[in-house]
Amino acid sequence: MRIISGIHKGKRITAPKNLPVRPTTDMAKEALFNILNNRYYFDEIKVLDLFSGTGNILYEFASRGTKELYAVDSHSGCIQFINKTAKDLEMPITAIKSDVFGYLEKSNLKLDVLFADPPYDLPLEEFEKIVTLVFAKEILLEGGILVLEHASHTDLSHLPHFSEKRKYGSSSFSFFETEEKVK
Repeated sequence: MRIISGIHKGKRITAPKNLPVRPTTDMAKEALFNILNNRYYFDEIKVLDLFSGTGNILYEFASRGTKELYAVDSHSGCIQFINKTAKDLEMPITAIKSDVFGYLEKSNLKLDVLFADPPYDLPLEEFEKIVTLVFAKEILLEGGILVLEHASHTDLSHLPHFSEKRKYGSSSFSFFETEEKVK
């Protein structure tokens, strides 16, 4: 994986082979950041990445100047890798080893962007639970966005706060927004 833009543009990051991850492709990541770039000043937002894996998405935010970044993953190897990479690249990432659902239940964070990239074979009810918890706990600030990455055949358009789906090959992003922004 590589960092696409910002102060670490072009930097390649190689994760250990033993991590149970499927990093977001460069093509999908670039498309996502083009969308987000039109909405936010990266140095003014707070971001949470659920099911962080390698931390790929957070490195991109950090490279673009985001100063408050949180990674949540249940795998200790992923958290160790994120901590090491963040330290090596001097990135302000707080990595938390936790079950994502338990973390959302207890979190009192208020964020601009919440990105979640769960396993593609996660049951549909679990995708729904992510959306429900994020909005029930009012984790997003006004104008905030939840981005769920999933297999393109998964349809989340029936869920509350859904605003759009963007497809990039076998992967898709579904966007969920606070009431004021939903079309």
